[in-house]
Amino acid sequence: MNAVKRAELFTRLHEATPVPQTELRYRTRFQLLIAVILSAQATDVSVNRATGPLFRAAGTPQAIRDLGVQRLKRYIRTIGLFNTKANNIIKTCNALLREHKGRVPKTRTALEALPGVGRKTANVILNTAFGEPTIAVDTHIFRVANRTGIAPGANVLQVEKKLLDTTPEVFLKDAHHLLILHGRYTCKARSPECTSCKIADLCDYSAKTAAALSRQHSTG
Repeated sequence: MNAVKRAELFTRLHEATPVPQTELRYRTRFQLLIAVILSAQATDVSVNRATGPLFRAAGTPQAIRDLGVQRLKRYIRTIGLFNTKANNIIKTCNALLREHKGRVPKTRTALEALPGVGRKTANVILNTAFGEPTIAVDTHIFRVANRTGIAPGANVLQVEKKLLDTTPEVFLKDAHHLLILHGRYTCKARSPECTSCKIADLCDYSAKTAAALSRQHSTG
């Protein structure tokens, strides 16, 4: 995809969603961090369902640490991998209190040193909590990047680097949420809604867009 088409693609996505935001519910950077850790291999809906009661009962590193692993599990047991996540969250709370005065660090190195925090989670925090122009490539963004041709790659790191290198600067801060929302609600894995897609004519996913555009013209 050339630079002109890429700019037009992001322009349309931004026009459709002028203020793209995460769908995870949180009030503080710490709560966002916990929500993102929990969101691995889980939906935002399931995470919000668990973190609502959790954050009302314990919304700070100290409070969650005081819960302990077993009581924390009661709040998050409906989320996949909750045993591992509970252990990592308690360890992360300990690290935040011990090394960062209870605050979420704003560097990649410090974030990735926290238990349960990898590159993708760190990118989400840097972008959403601190406004950094980072892009966390999840399954939705990986799919959109490859289908549309905007940043094809064999793995998430390749896609991330291509997006960072080629996304117009004006859209770089919002690119993460623009692409993830498009992948979640339009460019879905099993049934992409190409007939209602605002970027169908720019997309390289010919297997779907050709038929979709044909139907649009026949009914237009």
